[in-house]
Amino acid sequence: MSEIRLNNVVKRYGRVEVVHGINLEIAHNEFVVLVGPSGCGKSTTLRMIAGLEDISDGEIHIGDALVNDLPPRKRNISMVFQNYALYPHMSVRENLGFGLKIAKQPDAVVAERVDEAASILGLSELMDRTPAELSGGQRQRVAMGRAIVRHPEAFLFDEPLSNLDAKLRVQMRTEIKKLHSKVKTTVVYVTHDQVEAMTLADRIVVMKDGHIEQVGTPMEVFNHPLNTFVASFIGSPPMNLIPARIEDGKVVFGDKTGVPLPNRLSEFVSDGQEVIFGIRPDDMTPEGHGISDSGQSATLELTVDLAELLGTETLLYTHLGGQEALGKMFDPRHVQENETLKFRLSLDKAHLFDAGTGKSVRPD
Repeated sequence: MSEIRLNNVVKRYGRVEVVHGINLEIAHNEFVVLVGPSGCGKSTTLRMIAGLEDISDGEIHIGDALVNDLPPRKRNISMVFQNYALYPHMSVRENLGFGLKIAKQPDAVVAERVDEAASILGLSELMDRTPAELSGGQRQRVAMGRAIVRHPEAFLFDEPLSNLDAKLRVQMRTEIKKLHSKVKTTVVYVTHDQVEAMTLADRIVVMKDGHIEQVGTPMEVFNHPLNTFVASFIGSPPMNLIPARIEDGKVVFGDKTGVPLPNRLSEFVSDGQEVIFGIRPDDMTPEGHGISDSGQSATLELTVDLAELLGTETLLYTHLGGQEALGKMFDPRHVQENETLKFRLSLDKAHLFDAGTGKSVRPD
């Protein structure tokens, strides 16, 4: 079994603590994505699991083994880096088999595993080429193949797609997901791209400033963010977050406009409470151009400052409660600058966060 457990793991550089006692359990064969902004501690956490960084405190277990003091080569994990780390003078075949030869595996075993990895990743026709003769996506597949041949207990990916163009990133995301379905093993994947996290993960770990903010399935984290940081980080475009106050059964914004208090949240707030009203652009749509929803809603007239046509939808930049906000128009038409539209806000999908703590008022 290749489960990974982090118990109160701390990392310090001198007196500066950058990872603050995190706890995380990753199940056997689970695909877990660590996501967060630059400097949040996600790559440092991955490197501690790999043994490339010493931990300052706590315990890391891989399977039944405590690996705190084990060097990387004895942890039975494989790591894929963003810069591929291929040997430029070696062919694809030699790159794939190099680690096994260093481990003094028999030639027959090396050949069998290399051919197996090449077949899985579609590299069989490229085996005699050098890295310089490969595209970025092909190089990344070779890097993944080199990890596969070792039959590790876990794969660790450190922002492997960041050097690829947008179209190739989408293609490689699909290939990595297919790879996980073929090669059943545990995957820990680091990225700052929340779209990658949403599309790849069984569970997402959202990190900020060396702390874990929330752990859950992609839809749990998207639909039930525990605080304003998670709400703004997960989702593209991000959730609108508008300061407000609860007054007489309404959510009243700074410009004195307001909407009815969402029914499902009414028991979790009190009159006079300062809150942050959160609503995603998908749930703030012009009348007649939204997704059908028969739940509780409110209508506000808002002026469009800018419209960005994306084909099947248009992003509408406006102001809500005196704050810049973003809505969406589905089945779009041409929208003029400074045009006023009636926006329907789906209150069943709105969120309220405490203004002081930033935490969701509803403990889902």
